[in-house]
Amino acid sequence: MTVAAKTKQRAFAVWWRDMERWVIPSALFLRQKLPAGWTRVRIGTLVKQVTTRVKTQPDTEYKMAGVRWYGEGVFHRETVRGDAMSASYVTPLVVGALIYNRLFAWKASFAVVPPELADCYVSGEFPQFIPDSTRVMPEYLYLYCTREATIQAVASASTGSSAVSRNRFKEKEFLDFEIALPPMTEQNAIVARWSKARNEIVDAKRRVASFEVEISTSVVNALGLKRVEACPDLPKAIALWWKDMILWDAKFNRLPDNNSTLLKSGRYSSVRLGDVAYINPSTVIPDIKNEPVAFVPMEAVSDSEGKIVSCRLETFTKVAKGYTRFQENDVLWAKITPCMQNGKSAVARNLKNGFGFGSTEFHIIRARDTESILPDYIWVLLRMKSVRKLAQKYFVGSAGQQRVPSNFLEDLVIPLPPLSVQREIMVRVAAGRDEIARETAKAERLSREISAEIEALILGTKKIGA
Repeated sequence: MTVAAKTKQRAFAVWWRDMERWVIPSALFLRQKLPAGWTRVRIGTLVKQVTTRVKTQPDTEYKMAGVRWYGEGVFHRETVRGDAMSASYVTPLVVGALIYNRLFAWKASFAVVPPELADCYVSGEFPQFIPDSTRVMPEYLYLYCTREATIQAVASASTGSSAVSRNRFKEKEFLDFEIALPPMTEQNAIVARWSKARNEIVDAKRRVASFEVEISTSVVNALGLKRVEACPDLPKAIALWWKDMILWDAKFNRLPDNNSTLLKSGRYSSVRLGDVAYINPSTVIPDIKNEPVAFVPMEAVSDSEGKIVSCRLETFTKVAKGYTRFQENDVLWAKITPCMQNGKSAVARNLKNGFGFGSTEFHIIRARDTESILPDYIWVLLRMKSVRKLAQKYFVGSAGQQRVPSNFLEDLVIPLPPLSVQREIMVRVAAGRDEIARETAKAERLSREISAEIEALILGTKKIGA
């Protein structure tokens, strides 16, 4: 039984006079029996809200920050001139302050401001609070705010008549929350334990990133591709013939590569992907109306592993309309942002009855002749970071709904080595992906373990070192 299961309250009583907006008061929702030496206090008695504001100037640039969901920290979102902003005032970030996103606090959008973002600003949707350093550590306050029970209370306190995505967790609600406060020595020990585990998780993720680079490098070397610079210097001015224009976009045309040059090999002949593979082909499915078929929504494809991880079965009649059709050995490649950039792609394997249905946000790539090109080889090329980065430049559609058009894939020029070379590449890639899977599993296990341990330490049901 987990710590959460042991401590979860199934029922409790609330006086009518204590009800707030037909929502259980957060103070009651968060209460627990405290260990000796701990106190229960309102957060409002532990912090002071940052009220400093700066009037925006039209010709001044401001580095604007945001707060990621699920406790993933503060980040530099964009740099904007004052005359391009709707806000008349912005607030400078204060290092060491607790900050949260009022719109998405229910998504655990809490963080502590790091020193490297001291020159950034936020809008009024990101309140900041400076903790009393003699009573509470900002990191401990962050850990308390991102625990599951607290986020449940935040969601309740944010409930209203509007859609969830438009409810705000207001500062008054936050300041009225009660917190179980251990002595500073115990706070230090809890934060130190969390920091140690977090560093271990970061190290595991760095190793994953290193393996990704090694895989890409091995493919580049095997195919005789040129090395692609991560951030090439772009020319300040360019001149192109009309016939050489690919898109009506000056920024795009300043890029050193396009889909006809990026994967140009100096060792093997090159072909258009559309000449060796069908892009979004029609799929004729036999009469299996009452038979189960594989159903693959976008979330069923792992961006880290590059494979289908949670395929489920549906009856043919349930998914026959409104979904993308594919068959065994097809490559599924996410075309919508941010799934495409994250690497959501997979080769469809072991499909029930040999056919499947999935999200309409997948491009389907099918090898025309598997005696000349392997589906896995196509998958490797399309998962390369340089290809995904270039694909962003071909996006069409409005912000937030941008997609890679099918002609990007059709016109993508790729090297076509012999099948023996393709298989050698797949062996190297498979070995690298096995390493990635091990490190990813380790990071996920550490994350689960530290979450459970920190929950127990904050509840006081476990002592450091016990």
